[in-house]
Amino acid sequence: MVDLEFTCLGADSDRYAAAPTILLHLRVTETTGTPVHVLALRSQIRIEPVRRRYDDEEAAALADLFGSRDRWGETLKPLQFAFVSQLLPGFTGSTEVDLQLPCSYDFEVAAHKYLYGLREGGAPLLLLFNGTIFTGQAGHLAVTPVAWQKETRYELPVSVWRDAMDQHFPGASWLRLRRDTFDRLYAYRVREALPGWDDAIDRLLKEQQP
Repeated sequence: MVDLEFTCLGADSDRYAAAPTILLHLRVTETTGTPVHVLALRSQIRIEPVRRRYDDEEAAALADLFGSRDRWGETLKPLQFAFVSQLLPGFTGSTEVDLQLPCSYDFEVAAHKYLYGLREGGAPLLLLFNGTIFTGQAGHLAVTPVAWQKETRYELPVSVWRDAMDQHFPGASWLRLRRDTFDRLYAYRVREALPGWDDAIDRLLKEQQP
């Protein structure tokens, strides 16, 4: 019976991607010696916040997501990061593949808000796998599902995520606004003859200071 094991070997930012992307370097091993003709792999990637410690600065940055520390026993739940599909060519024994993990500065997505709040160390990932394995001889194709319990864990360095973001948004972050809020901000910028959005927001923040 064909059987697969998965190991995440490391991660790098994809310097050639059109949008912020992390490459997870994955090793897939077939443990019974059966040649694999094709592997249609699907990966669900989650963040498990409970698996790491947080300093006071990180705790303050994550308060919007998890609340105060005294609530973390209830609020530190897994966060969905991404679903990734990959078609692997035939192999015998083991093979390596890069899973493309898309990233975003969308603060409506909890996983990206979490990563932004970390200062150093790693984000604890859980990779869950399913899919279809094609084996057998010519004229006798065998199709086997990837066992539902197949998974692996990996500590994604926060520096890799920041590198992926900085390649596309160096020194910048994105904020999504309602259309009516944007219209009011735009009218304020024009009325005050301010050259950029940072100038408009900086002026408003200074006006609110006592």
